[in-house]
Amino acid sequence: MKKHSARVAPLSACNSPVLTLTKVEGEERPRDSPGPAEAQAPAGVEAGGRASRRCWTCSRAQLKKIFWGVAVVLCVCSSWAGSTQLAKLTFRKFDAPFTLTWFATNWNFLFFPLYYVGHVCKSTEKQSVKQRYRECCRFFGDNGLTLKVFFTKAAPFGVLWTLTNYLYLHAIKKINTTDVSVLFCCNKAFVFLLSWIVLRDRFMGVRIVAAILAIAGIVMMTYADGFHSHSVIGIALVVASASMSALYKVLFKLLLGSAKFGEAALFLSILGVFNILFITCIPIILYFTKVEYWSSFDDIPWGNLCGFSVLLLTFNIVLNFGIAVTYPTLMSLGIVLSVPVNAVIDHYTSQIIFNGVRVIAIIIIGLGFLLLLLPEEWDVWLIKLLTRLKVRKKEEPAEGAADLSSGPQSKNRRARPSFAR
Repeated sequence: MKKHSARVAPLSACNSPVLTLTKVEGEERPRDSPGPAEAQAPAGVEAGGRASRRCWTCSRAQLKKIFWGVAVVLCVCSSWAGSTQLAKLTFRKFDAPFTLTWFATNWNFLFFPLYYVGHVCKSTEKQSVKQRYRECCRFFGDNGLTLKVFFTKAAPFGVLWTLTNYLYLHAIKKINTTDVSVLFCCNKAFVFLLSWIVLRDRFMGVRIVAAILAIAGIVMMTYADGFHSHSVIGIALVVASASMSALYKVLFKLLLGSAKFGEAALFLSILGVFNILFITCIPIILYFTKVEYWSSFDDIPWGNLCGFSVLLLTFNIVLNFGIAVTYPTLMSLGIVLSVPVNAVIDHYTSQIIFNGVRVIAIIIIGLGFLLLLLPEEWDVWLIKLLTRLKVRKKEEPAEGAADLSSGPQSKNRRARPSFAR
């Protein structure tokens, strides 16, 4: 990958890329000074040519961004929905959510190697693995990645990562994937509330409304199944998973700030190393205590485990590094679009009942998620748009009246004969 100045936080796409326009130089003017009438025409043509070229450059850049945005949305939607459905399918033969979480998190180790491959292919100034690693380690401070930094700045996020994924997978065992995916969308509302309280972010009334809608959707989703203990536990697990995800994002911004692409890749690889070194003992304990037990390794559906891990890795890669090619808002839309995809699959593969309460809850949570995607200055943009529309409406009647008044005069002038000889 090219050395990029933008900074991103893992599992969050909060920075917006800046669209730069390429300036196209116009044609050189002739040395001889033309007359007034002759000078106006080339100047107008030149200005028009420059404007059209700039508009064409701008439109091409925007079309490219939109094209990549559609591709990223489809990738996020398919990978997130696919991993959720594949996890549900895996639990039919392999009832071990924590072991599945541990196995999938180990694949995080591939983040930095994949980033370095992209760096070698795209960057003009190629660095060795050691040089690139040392440069990315500056993210942790002047001393780089020390043992103290590893346990104080990486280990807590490794625990939060494991809890987020484990609670999400454990909830899939209790309730259907549609409810799980839509309830997990509430994590964006939790991020706003925590950022407002902890980071002192700007207060926005529309985001408070979105948070209220998310909480109302959770209550309605619980009511949809009649407050049965099985569904209540599943909903509580998803809400806890969304809370862990929000806490991860807010703490990352509070303690580490933002990271470049290489730094984010290194950080996520470190989480994979932490998982291998310190979390491996937990699946072993669960196996020997027969909490998560399987008779033989031949009975493990390795295809489902590897498929789930690849889809989850793809989702995290696109979500963290897709900002390089498109807008962050489009990437967030992929998570919302995974809800109807899971709903369609559940309709044909499970006995889910889409009663009125469940449908309203899904719509309310989705609406709250979309409200949270509004930029901070959305109200200013809306006022400017309404002002422009009002100005245009006032200009149109004035132009129409001017045309009507000038029409008869021009006809009379044309009708008059000329006596000049």
